[in-house]
Amino acid sequence: MYKHILLPTDGSERSLQGIKHGLSLAKSVSGKVTVITVTQPYPLQSAATIDSWTNAQKQMAEKTLAAVRDVAQKVGVEITLRQATDDSPAEAIVEAARELGCDLIVMASHGRRGVSRLLLGSQTAEVVSHSTVPVLVVR
Repeated sequence: MYKHILLPTDGSERSLQGIKHGLSLAKSVSGKVTVITVTQPYPLQSAATIDSWTNAQKQMAEKTLAAVRDVAQKVGVEITLRQATDDSPAEAIVEAARELGCDLIVMASHGRRGVSRLLLGSQTAEVVSHSTVPVLVVR
């Protein structure tokens, strides 16, 4: 069925639910799994230096991916970890799915509606609308 599943995470509890669901699905179909987290590039108007910003983003990504690695080990699924840097996490996720030849993206949605969704945006909605592969949204 699915041979290569992409699991995006931002380190939140909600995204961890999507990760667990995706790992369970991957185990049931013996699929390959890549987990991606997307960090923000250095903002031009920042009090931080480029090096301190980059190091902080790298540490955050490592912490996020380590937590997923622990969950995957408990479930018994082998994963590949990937970190990308992009202003738009959704674009980075869609690009990674294309580049890696993934045939499914499994991700969580925070379920925001109305004004909060308009103000905060929805990376999941962006991925769903731009992805050329199926997207399974976990709530």
